Amino acid sequence: MASAGSGSAIRRIRDATFPNISLGVSSLSYSMIYVALLRGINVGGNRTVSMKTLKAVFEAAGMSDVRTYINSGNVVFSSKLRSAKRIVPPLEKAIAAGFGFAVDVLIVGEAKLRSIVEAIPTKWTNDQTMRCDVLFLWDDVDRRSVLEELPVREGIDTVRYTPGAIIWQLARKNINKSRMAKLAGTALYKRMTIRNCNTARKLLTLMED
Repeated sequence: MASAGSGSAIRRIRDATFPNISLGVSSLSYSMIYVALLRGINVGGNRTVSMKTLKAVFEAAGMSDVRTYINSGNVVFSSKLRSAKRIVPPLEKAIAAGFGFAVDVLIVGEAKLRSIVEAIPTKWTNDQTMRCDVLFLWDDVDRRSVLEELPVREGIDTVRYTPGAIIWQLARKNINKSRMAKLAGTALYKRMTIRNCNTARKLLTLMED
């Protein structure tokens, strides 16, 4: 595989993505701000993705104002495409071309992320005493009834649904009592990507800057 940082790899990405898409009525004269959430990268030394290279991949794929935030795979960018769903295929194709493996990408617009962040109770945070995660959902599992599929332990795990995400909170002293670890490996788990609530709030701030 060609190095993702090489000029030839970036040219290959550029040629393989947006130039082949007819923008038509789905494009805008102004740019929309999105955040791309990459699932399952940089975990335990596997599926390693450099944020510097990832930024270059997004730029080669036609994205503007690209900024990455921490190594969990968060990319804030602008695009004149008004449909987040139309951005996903070329971005996933560009990432596969650049890194040599497939990565699922969830695109969230600024208004939707704001709605999710505003649904997080103000006092919920991710620190030494409390854990609070945002489980961002793909469209096919984005429904309130998804709460019934979670392995919640009453009195330990607190979960809330808001369109686009599940918000999960518990005291860190109770992590070993939580049943949420049983979610890993399930079909539902494969249709979500998780960020702590501090990261979700920071991403919204970056989008608003």
